[in-house]
Amino acid sequence: MNLRKVNDEVFIAEDAIVRCGDAEIAFLKRQAQASPRKRARICAHKTNDDALHEMVIVISAASYIHPHRHLDKSESFHIIEGKVDVAVFDHAGAIVDVIELGAPGSGRCFYYRLSESAFHTLLIRTDFLVVHEVTNGPFARDGTILAPFAPPEDQADAARAYMQRVSGEVAQYLRGSKA
Repeated sequence: MNLRKVNDEVFIAEDAIVRCGDAEIAFLKRQAQASPRKRARICAHKTNDDALHEMVIVISAASYIHPHRHLDKSESFHIIEGKVDVAVFDHAGAIVDVIELGAPGSGRCFYYRLSESAFHTLLIRTDFLVVHEVTNGPFARDGTILAPFAPPEDQADAARAYMQRVSGEVAQYLRGSKA
């Protein structure tokens, strides 16, 4: 596959027919491991202005996904490899739902779609998460709202402590929902 590098995390598939297999996943894992934010993606869409955005994304468990929400967008995930808990929050930062996802055969759901503008983050439960994400375009950075109740990415210690707290809250939420 012919890829155009946008930055250390983003690669655009330039072929008319996009194919993704084991070699591309291995490439993305190497890129994610080396990137400062510990994630990498291959975009099947050609530009940020495309109406449909499809990406294969690899995210390391060491990556911090600042809780965020999208304005006027839906997003769906199809898990290719790994396990993740998607925590959904209210505007104050309280957990209102947890979606346990995993690759087919994991015993977890392997697909979800978030159709509303809700704050959410990922708690990756394996070394890497490999996901096929689909969302509507065009992409506009100001269309993603970062949660004010969570620390920014550049505060690594605070982000780590926050995610440890959220992980505990997720475990408590899941215990309560299964009781």
